[in-house]
Amino acid sequence: MSGAIALSAVVGPVGTAWPLAKPPIAAAATVTYKLVKQSETIVTSGARQIDYRWVPSDSTKSTELVHVLAIDLTNPYVQLNALGGKNGSVTARQSVGAMAKETGAVAGINGDVFNTSSGSEGAPLGAQITSGQLVTSTSKLIGMYAFGVTKDKKPIIDQFAFSGTVYAGDGSSFPLTGINKSAYRTEPDNGYSHVNALYMYTSAWTGEERPKNSGTTPTEALVVDGVVQEVAVDRAIATPIPANGYILRGHKDAAEFIKKSLTVGQKVTVTSSLTSLTNGKSYDPTTFQMMVSGHTILVDGGKAAPFSRDISGLSGNADRARTAVGYSADGKTVYLVTVEENGSRKGVTLSELQQILIQLGAYKAVNLDGGGSTTMVSRPLGEFDVKLTHPTSYGTTQRLVANGIGVFTLAPKGSVKGIVASGAKTLFIGQQATYALKAYDTYYNPIDPGGLTPVWSASGGVGTFNGGVFTASKPGDGTITVKAGSASNSIGIHVVGGGEINRLTASPSTTVLANGATISVPVKAQLADGSEVTVPASSLKWEFRGFAANAAGGNITVQSVGKDTKIGYAIARYDGFSTVVPLAVGAEKTLENFENVAYSIGFSGLPAETQGTASLVTGMAGRESSQVLDLKYDFTNGTGDRFAYAVLNGGAGITVDGNPSTLSLDVLGDNSYNWLRAEFLNASGKQVYVTLASKIDWTGWKTLKVDLASAGLTYPAKLTKLYVVNLAKDQDERALQGEVAFDDLKLQTAAGTSSGSTASVKLTLNSKQATVNGKAVTLDTAPIAIDGATYLPLRFVSESLGGSADWEATLKRVTVLRGDRMLELWPGKPDLIANGVRIATTTSPIIRNGRVLVPIRVVSEQLGQKVDWNAADKSITIR
Repeated sequence: MSGAIALSAVVGPVGTAWPLAKPPIAAAATVTYKLVKQSETIVTSGARQIDYRWVPSDSTKSTELVHVLAIDLTNPYVQLNALGGKNGSVTARQSVGAMAKETGAVAGINGDVFNTSSGSEGAPLGAQITSGQLVTSTSKLIGMYAFGVTKDKKPIIDQFAFSGTVYAGDGSSFPLTGINKSAYRTEPDNGYSHVNALYMYTSAWTGEERPKNSGTTPTEALVVDGVVQEVAVDRAIATPIPANGYILRGHKDAAEFIKKSLTVGQKVTVTSSLTSLTNGKSYDPTTFQMMVSGHTILVDGGKAAPFSRDISGLSGNADRARTAVGYSADGKTVYLVTVEENGSRKGVTLSELQQILIQLGAYKAVNLDGGGSTTMVSRPLGEFDVKLTHPTSYGTTQRLVANGIGVFTLAPKGSVKGIVASGAKTLFIGQQATYALKAYDTYYNPIDPGGLTPVWSASGGVGTFNGGVFTASKPGDGTITVKAGSASNSIGIHVVGGGEINRLTASPSTTVLANGATISVPVKAQLADGSEVTVPASSLKWEFRGFAANAAGGNITVQSVGKDTKIGYAIARYDGFSTVVPLAVGAEKTLENFENVAYSIGFSGLPAETQGTASLVTGMAGRESSQVLDLKYDFTNGTGDRFAYAVLNGGAGITVDGNPSTLSLDVLGDNSYNWLRAEFLNASGKQVYVTLASKIDWTGWKTLKVDLASAGLTYPAKLTKLYVVNLAKDQDERALQGEVAFDDLKLQTAAGTSSGSTASVKLTLNSKQATVNGKAVTLDTAPIAIDGATYLPLRFVSESLGGSADWEATLKRVTVLRGDRMLELWPGKPDLIANGVRIATTTSPIIRNGRVLVPIRVVSEQLGQKVDWNAADKSITIR
């Protein structure tokens, strides 16, 4: 059956509109949000995990996901405590998951803000108390609030100031400024934290210096069991700090105190306290079970509080992942809260976070470190290990953070209370999953289910069990049930259908089509609820146009390429949804491997304070036997957006000729989360900027692929700079210092990757006479207008423009392939799929005289053609 395309109204070049008026624009309504409970599970006795949806009154706005750990402080078997770096270090950051595993926590969230720069130790900015011990003191910063729980289980959120005194055996004393602190600028005086000050450093400080970049020369005294063991004047002590000791580090007057009063053999005592800046009450740190600091206060007295600190550095007015902690008015319940940011879910503003906390029932709450740091882990019922509760901003990757708040169980071992079916809850058609039997005791802690014989079954008709393995067979909801003796448990499962998918994204390892090539093609799906998941290779069905190939295990192996093929199409299908991978016959050539460079390579930076180097180096890890371009940068000084450039050939660049579609390059990442870009000059000398990676979120070498075809380059072009960008927005998320390297820049130049012919097609409403490049042709079906929408014959238009249109009678589906584009449409259905993206349209394709016609907007918007309407002769010109 032949096809035809329909397009919607656009304005023609003569200013005459298509015969469909634009609808009036309604006034924007105020959007309100409601917290809707989604699910609730028990983590341990006294701790529940509750998941919510943050639902807008406007259905066009995104629904965000909120995750809560509700802790009952009246329960004797649950306890909160601070989580820290590796082995309790305040300078050896680790992920929340690793913190929980190391300490035995059954759940936790990330905590204090910290300096993400690789030039800093990454210690918490505020106070941290772990098991009654003050590990780090507060910083002299404005508006920084902290969350603590006293040993009698009373929650407190307040601003605190640290004070301490060092008493020498000779009766003299000196004020102690802080404990285990990085260097920073104090507020509001913008002073240097370690100038003329005395600090204590314990064995929890494992950094190379005490601290880096302090701008001061230390005089230090090592104290063990309350007695001075060693003194170093104008230098640091090299002796490691034992667990029963500490180092007192002084500068200026504090150094004089150490030299005069802290002589070897002298006894030393230290006192410290935390004082509320709101009511003046003084606290002995040992009266707290735990404390973790945060940023601005969010809720006070059950109402949104004015921000106590500037929120611009946290992108407070933008949607981001968020972490917060609060407690109820009666002080009995603590809420550990995260808001998810992943895929199309962008998180919330701090103002929205305030409203979320209020709707949860928080009486007082403080903002913790958010964005890329936002992490929650929890132990599923019956499981022995914690798992990531929801995706982070980076998917399954957890950022290394300064500290966190952990949930611990104090319960004794109980008797068997119940069993749990454990396994995947979301599956794809064709996916296989194994489920396990778990058991828990009277305190909801896991116990060994050994001795229990599980019997599994599935209901709902979405799949079957065979040999202990469940295979999903069709979309829908079902139930997996396990029985062991008289006990049973069920888990609801959902098999994703194509109708739930908004986008399929395939990421091929190469776009060059060649005999024998093996191409890795992972595919991800963005679902209607905004989540992004990987589609199992076993769930995809592949079709190949222009070449023969096999698909297995996420790889496509090319067997043979058609004789006349210039561009082939690998089409991935899942339950009626599809995406395409255009593969072009062409050549790959090396642009630069940095082995025989005959031009200059230099460094430049913006603003002027930016420091760094760009040079060719050998022996770099992972490239020991080759030469690479190394770029080191330091954005510590300066303000605003910051740039570090490796400048090629004095800015004149290296030549990029031909018509390459893709640039691939190997990059050594530094996990800085900075932006990686390249600058080109096109044929006319105009600068063109290309993103290599939106964030450098990896370490080690990684191959990047960059689409040059969409960059607007004209050739011959010049590659002039490779560079790192640290944007002012969300600057707390990214490192100010780092190092990246580049190697093996390759161009994939594909023949036949143009978007189709440049033909001019002219049609007339209600006429079967048309022209293609001025040559008269006769159509099977004339263009028509129905209810203000103009419809065109799909097959004629697509083939005239250098593409193809195929009709699949069983599925009533039209597939249009043209250049690097694939459209799939269904007569009578308003949605179409364009290169793996579901697009809602106002009009649907129709069938007339056995031909498919489509709205004109498909041509103008989806095939990228210019469409002109001439009201005088009712003609449509496509070019």
